[in-house]
Amino acid sequence: MILDSDYLIAGERQGLSVLQILERIEAAFGGVDLGISVVTVAELMHGAYRAKEQARQQRRLNFIDRLCMDIPVYPVTLGIARLVGRLEGELANRGFTMAFEDLAVGVTALQLGFGVATMNRKHYELIPDLNIISI
Repeated sequence: MILDSDYLIAGERQGLSVLQILERIEAAFGGVDLGISVVTVAELMHGAYRAKEQARQQRRLNFIDRLCMDIPVYPVTLGIARLVGRLEGELANRGFTMAFEDLAVGVTALQLGFGVATMNRKHYELIPDLNIISI
């Protein structure tokens, strides 16, 4: 499964370590293959640099570093980029919009044959055939 940033952010804000978050996922879902999109790294970095206190910023940066060491980070490939663009265009033609970040994360999961694990199903419901896992 590809982890959405919302779950990771919630865990980090609760003071959980990356290991504790991964242990919770293991307890809930068993031995599943986990990963994140490189776009999730960008989202987390954005949040780190928005922190007003230096200590909070450093804690978030350390969290991101640990996360990137502990689970695979999947790139945006040409195939992912093409499908994101296609879906974004098709959705726009139907009068819908979806955040680029969510499209990229969801399409990464779809291309890998993974589900996307999120706390907000609504962010991903417009991606056809995507397995959305509520966590």
